[in-house]
This record gives sequence, structure tokens and C-alpha cells, in this order.
Amino acid sequence: MQKSLADCVRELNEAKQGAAWSGIHRGIEREALRIKADGTLATSDHPESLGKTLTHPTITTDYSENLLEFITPVASGIKATLAQLRDIHRVTYHAIGDELLWPLSMPCYLGSDKDIRIAKYGDSHSGRMKSLYRQGLTHRYGATMQVISGVHFNFSVSEAMWSQLAEQNQCEDDAAFRSAKYFDLIRNFKRVAWVIPYLFGASPAFCQSFFRQTGTEQKDTDWNFQRLGKGTAYLPYATSLRMSDLGYTNKEQASLGITYNSLHEYVAGLRKAITTPSQQFAKIGVKVDGKYNQLNANILQIENEFYSPVRPKRTAQKGETPSQALERGGVEYIEIRALDVNPFSGIGITEQQIQFLDTLLMYCLLTDSPTMSWDEQQQYDKNFTKVVMEGRNPSLELWQNGQQRLMADWLEELFADFTLIAKSLDQYADNRGGYQQAIAELYQCVLNPELTLSGQIMSTLKENDWDFSQLGMDLAHRYRDEFTRSELELYQDKDFADWKEKSEQAFAERKEQDNVVDFDHFLRDYFTAAAKSGAP
Repeated sequence: MQKSLADCVRELNEAKQGAAWSGIHRGIEREALRIKADGTLATSDHPESLGKTLTHPTITTDYSENLLEFITPVASGIKATLAQLRDIHRVTYHAIGDELLWPLSMPCYLGSDKDIRIAKYGDSHSGRMKSLYRQGLTHRYGATMQVISGVHFNFSVSEAMWSQLAEQNQCEDDAAFRSAKYFDLIRNFKRVAWVIPYLFGASPAFCQSFFRQTGTEQKDTDWNFQRLGKGTAYLPYATSLRMSDLGYTNKEQASLGITYNSLHEYVAGLRKAITTPSQQFAKIGVKVDGKYNQLNANILQIENEFYSPVRPKRTAQKGETPSQALERGGVEYIEIRALDVNPFSGIGITEQQIQFLDTLLMYCLLTDSPTMSWDEQQQYDKNFTKVVMEGRNPSLELWQNGQQRLMADWLEELFADFTLIAKSLDQYADNRGGYQQAIAELYQCVLNPELTLSGQIMSTLKENDWDFSQLGMDLAHRYRDEFTRSELELYQDKDFADWKEKSEQAFAERKEQDNVVDFDHFLRDYFTAAAKSGAP
């Protein structure tokens, strides 16, 4: 019989002085657009002083040459992770000169898609493949969709937690058990993922130029967007338009029915996606007149194209695809991809948010998690979309177990469970103190939706009579001043100099290793290997 959450928490507290709660490991990936002083996209190359984006461990680019991605090394201390991210920002601000970092998820004023230059990774075959993949995204979804920014949160629990959970479940603590429990976590996350855009959605408004550049004028009419200032569109109750159909989605993925009931199911669905031809994408062509338009014409070019607010992950070895790494070693950590950039933080995320995410993911891990049919999964995905579009509506109802219920009532129930977990984290975790306070502070957002990040943004825009761009520019200048005037906290200049040098060495080695065959042969070998199972 499945234990209640309270019983599970109590047993974890009593075993080995609560050691299971310690040792949470985290990593953060934050995306940020480089912009000019006038608020338009920067058209310069990635700064050479920051090293090679193909091989740098902490500072790279995402889709475009002006879309930076900052990656913190895995750490077990929240304060250490935040210090890492601040130091990465400090070094970057000094490297980009007069440019700024856009502090919001939805992009700044968009003049032309020509200003969105696909990220360059050099002329090694693997570097060319990364750029070509992005070329394919451009043809499939448009360039503007790809410069929407977000924050990814990577999470894993301690060895002590796994030992205790295996004992509670009377199972052997092996890769299969851990993978199964992580998939339990993922299914529960799918059930309550809407909590994240409710609390932390920070894109209720955006620049109207986004409609023009993405060709989504019809949605402007269908959704009845309202106007603010000279160029801002918004929806009255929206929380995270970044996560709506305005953002980066692949409607063909829905037909694949990728589910999360087991590692085997998930990998099979993902592998089907990268090997199933798409009639729509075939119209683009793969290699036309000797020039590649995309890697292939399948529903997904590669696994990274699969859009999901949560992913099971394992660090891949050389030559492995993500799914092959999962088959080899099981799930190592969970990646949460539903976070908007928090504009009220210079690094896009706060300690309070991390404490909440720890609590939420522990809740998802420790709560009973029945298997989920595809129909059920679609219902919970619809909940997520409803909260994205109208999450601050106090009368909003969501689907749960076949019935509609008030979102506010569900939040009350969840926060009671979150408080139970936060108490144990405060008592036993490495980062003791602050969890219960974080939950209590965020509970005020349950009582008043206008205290959420999206509510605060709309209040700021309306009270100051600002356009979306004015808010972004005000914050961008403030953060540049803060970071350029402060000293490194955790790292030294030598650390970044070493990373730069090593990235350049690895970059040169990559070309030597890759380019022993021609590019066509390289791609053919990659996709032949990718279609195979990675299970031993």
C-alpha cells in the first residue's frame, strides 16, 4: 500500500537524522539576449574574450549569435549556485562593452529577422551541425520564435535519499529504481506544472513587433489582446505568454503521444520522433542546390528539438544521443524548462524561487504517482495552457482526475503539502532555513494573484505608464551598472581565463577529430548511430 506523503516525510526525518534531505544538487542555465543601447538586437559577434561557444563550459550561445546562455557547474549549495551565476554575468558584462543584457523572456523590439544571426560554432563538423540544426529551426518555426529566453533548472537528490527511498519501497537501489522514481516525479510534475507559470510566469505582455515578425497577427485578433502605451500587447490575466502558442512549439509532436510512464516508453517515443518523416517539413527540403536547409525532414531533427517543460537527463558520453545516455545509465537528473526569466533579478532567478523548486520537486518525488494515459496527459497539458493564458483569473477552473475544480482551492491543498516538506528541508537540508519562509511568502500569491511576477509586471507597466520596452531598458541599465561595479564573489579572473584557453584547445581538437570524413558522411554516420538503441 502506498504511503501517504506525511508518512513518507516522517520516515525520512527519523532515518539517520534526516540525512536524506541533504545533498540536493542543482544547476542553472539562463538565456539572455545581447542588445544595443537603443533596445534593438545586438548584431555583433560573440565576444572573443569569452572563448569558444562550442566548447566553453559556462558561457555559450543558444539559437542566435546574440542569445547568450550561462551555465552554472553542478553545486549543492543554493548560495554557491547564485554566486556562480552572478560571477558569470559580471565577466560577460565586461566583455560586451556598451551592450546590455535584455532582462525579460519575450524579446525586445524586433526590427528584422536579418538581425537574428544563427549562432556560429566554427567549421568542425560538429560545429557546422549545431549551426545547421538552428538553420532548420529557422525554416520550421521562424527566427523570432527562437530568441525567446528562459531559465532551466537542473535537479537531483542525494545518495542518502535514494538509499532511504529504496528501503521504504523494499527495492534494490539501482539505476532502474532511480529511473522509475524520477519518472514518478515527472508525471507528478506534469500534473502540477501549472503552478510554475502561476507563481513565476513573467511574460504577460510583449512588444507588438513580435506579431509582425512571427506572422501571428490572427492570434492578436482571436485572443483579444489589449494595448498599453505605444507598442505593448497583453492579456489581462496572462502569466507566461512565452509558454503559449505564441512561443516555440511543434504541433506535430503532439501526434507522437510521447509519455512518461517508464524510461522505455519515453525513449521509444523520442526515437520515433527523430525517425518519423514530416510532410510539412519535407516541403522545406533537406539539401537543395548543394546547400543544407535542415538536418533532415523528420518531425524532430534531433532529440533536443523535443519541446517539453520537463526532461529526464543523463550526462552523455562522447558520441551518445540524450536517449542513448538514458538507456545506458538511467536518469541522472531532471531538467525543468518552464521558468521565465525573472526580470526583478539581475541573474533571472532568485533564492526564493530555487527554494520553491526544491520543495515542489521533492513533493513530486515523494507523492504517489499513478501511471498517466495519453488522454490524461493532454488534460494536464491543457491546465498548463489555461494558467499561461489566464492564470490570474480568480475564478479559473482546472481539470483534476476527471473533474473541474477551482485553481485557488487546488493551490491551498498543494501549499499545505509544500509547507510539510519545507519544514523538513529547513530542519535537515544543507541550506537550512528559508524554505518555510519562501513558501509562506509565495502563499500570499495564492491569496492575491496580483502579487505573482506577472501581476507585478502589469502593475509596474500601468502605474508608470510604460511600454514593455521601457521596463526592459530600465532594468537592463540598472543590472549593467550593478554588475560592472561589483567584484567577483566565488571565482577569480584566472578561472575564466583558464576556461577560455581550454575552450580554444578543445575547439581545435574537435575539428581535427571530426573532419576526417566529409560533412555528408559525418551526418549520415551520426543519424545511423542515433537511430540505434543505447542499451547495453
